[in-house]
Amino acid sequence: MLVIPASFQILEELDQQSMAVRIEACGRLCYKSEDKISEGSAEPFVKGIVKHGHNSVLEMAALTLRVEIDSESLVAQFLSIIPKYIQLDRLEKKTLLISGTIRAFRELARDHGKIKLVKAMAGYLAEMSPLFFFDLAPKRGWLPQDGVRLTRLPLAEVDALPADLLAKHRHIAVRFISNRAVTHELVRHRPCSFLQESQRYCRYADDKFGNEITFIKPLFFAEGSEEYRLWQRAMAETEKIYLELLKTSSPQAARTVLPNSCKTEIIVFANLLEWLHILRLRTPKNAEPSMRELTIPLAQALKERFPSVFNEFVLAE
Repeated sequence: MLVIPASFQILEELDQQSMAVRIEACGRLCYKSEDKISEGSAEPFVKGIVKHGHNSVLEMAALTLRVEIDSESLVAQFLSIIPKYIQLDRLEKKTLLISGTIRAFRELARDHGKIKLVKAMAGYLAEMSPLFFFDLAPKRGWLPQDGVRLTRLPLAEVDALPADLLAKHRHIAVRFISNRAVTHELVRHRPCSFLQESQRYCRYADDKFGNEITFIKPLFFAEGSEEYRLWQRAMAETEKIYLELLKTSSPQAARTVLPNSCKTEIIVFANLLEWLHILRLRTPKNAEPSMRELTIPLAQALKERFPSVFNEFVLAE
């Protein structure tokens, strides 16, 4: 039995990686198979994700397009389909800023491939990143669309956007190590994308988990107190029963005895506007204390990184 504190990490290093590398790094969290990452492992991993329809993993990479149009009707046609989880802003009369995850752009191409602006974006993205669109191309391929010109914005240009646009078009991934009660609250935030360590597949009796269960140190009980000793006893008994069940049962069956105190890892991916909303809900005094333990320092870190968006955010006393 191992007891560790809760923690978080803003996954800034992934912003400098290719989308395929980023998606593999996030996707392998679910099975805790990060040890299988190698120099050439990202492409087959992504192809497998696409083939098996594990769409949530494809939400872990986002991109921003600058779109120049010749006709106002193209925008009206695009808006008529109400794109899901796509951010759109008008920079000038005939210049748009469009952001979304790989999954969002794939589903646009799959469901609305006859819309001219969608066809133009799908063709551009398929040429730029064929790995993500190899299964969606029409028989004749994605034909060029007159009146639409597209450019992917480098991250540095996204970071230089005014605060109102930066908040909508800049996405950030945060990896939390917490108890499962905290993650139950995090996944209620609808516009986010999530990938979480799976108790269904992770077998904690294996060597890579130390042949033991890891628990998150409870915030509510002082170490050495009678309450803490009772909690320790309960966790030790739970671990013993879980490991015994694994001798004859699968991890998905044995996990039914595991408590909220179990350590889990979750990656939350969202734009800055949604992170601002999360922090406004999850940092005040009436928020869950174990959640505040993570969100208060996260808010401070995001204020340092993106002051134009988070500067006016005030933490509760």
